[in-house]
Amino acid sequence: MTYANSDTEFRQDSPMAEFLRMERMPHIWCPGCGIGTVVNAFAEAVKKSGIDMDKLAVVSGIGCTGRVAGYVKLDSFHTTHGRAIPFATGLKLANPELKVVVVSGDGDLFGIGGNHFIHAARRNMDMVVICVNNFTYGMTGGQLTPTTPATAQASTTPYGNYEYPFSLPSLADAAGASYVARWTSLHARNVTQSIREAMNRKGFSFIEVIAPCTTLYARRNRLGDGLNALEYYQGDAEIAHGADTRTVDIDFQGKIKVGKFVDREKPTYLEAVNERYANVLGDEYQLYGKTQPEREEEARREAAARELEAERMRAEDEAMDEQEGA
Repeated sequence: MTYANSDTEFRQDSPMAEFLRMERMPHIWCPGCGIGTVVNAFAEAVKKSGIDMDKLAVVSGIGCTGRVAGYVKLDSFHTTHGRAIPFATGLKLANPELKVVVVSGDGDLFGIGGNHFIHAARRNMDMVVICVNNFTYGMTGGQLTPTTPATAQASTTPYGNYEYPFSLPSLADAAGASYVARWTSLHARNVTQSIREAMNRKGFSFIEVIAPCTTLYARRNRLGDGLNALEYYQGDAEIAHGADTRTVDIDFQGKIKVGKFVDREKPTYLEAVNERYANVLGDEYQLYGKTQPEREEEARREAAARELEAERMRAEDEAMDEQEGA
């Protein structure tokens, strides 16, 4: 076995060099942080999906997870605090052919950005939103976020949280998201699978990844290091595909229900726009972005591509299950 003996060789030899800006390594995240695992899972999902990287855009907000946009070797945008989703909406409306992925944290997406999240989900805007939920504002001092579990300590609640936290899958489901999943950063293979599924479908897809903040949240709550967090996930995460999202709340150091909770088909925002105006205006209406024959042909191609990708994922899962059972 040979090892890279310099930063240059490491950057050149990394299996993710095609997808990540290796010249910006090492990254800024703390030892034990789960954000890097999520980035790697995303890169693996892009690699396996075979998606055209020229038609893929990544948008992040502000915070530790917000730095993801600077590390992916794609068209990416590091936007203002809480505004990743409206920025991503603008990208999608300006160029409907883009696959737009938002990657940000619980504070950015559900604190200052919460209003944008619920309305993008309500409209079924065609995008993927990945939230790395570490229960804290990791970049600005460990303050309470909308997801901090009750009784957990934060810099703004030194005697324990007394507010009611959001359950993100329940919020996304109630707001109208057509795909909702949750995993922990321990479940790297499952995170990759969910990202592939989300990128291979239409509509508003939401993936929550529970990840440790070892420097602030874990230290303040005396929870140990990153390895302790992974041991907690291993022992207390329960896969519950299809669970009622009203039952997946997270208590402080309690059981964590993970899995794919919602997967439903319904018209996207642009499909609803075209359908409504076409019904009202008839032949006078020019479909948004394309003519009717062009849109029908595109729909046929997309359906065939989605089915092919679904078949690939099923075959990979079967092969993996056979290896694990051998």
